[in-house]
Amino acid sequence: MKLAESSTDGTPVGEPFTYWCASDGQFLGYLNAYPDHWTQGNNLNDLKVHLLDLYREFSKEDLPGIRHVGELIVA
Repeated sequence: MKLAESSTDGTPVGEPFTYWCASDGQFLGYLNAYPDHWTQGNNLNDLKVHLLDLYREFSKEDLPGIRHVGELIVA
């Protein structure tokens, strides 16, 4: 399962995420661009479904209080 929609030219777009399996067997994870917002799933594919839901919600850009990760060029 891919985590992002296709780009305007139809090329799949990736969205990096971090995940791990907890001691109770649940998979936990977050989109790297939104590390404050964790989700969980019964297995890795279920986690990806929940991460995709988060991605779609956060892509709307009309949600107040969502922290974003940016990169500052200093040189």
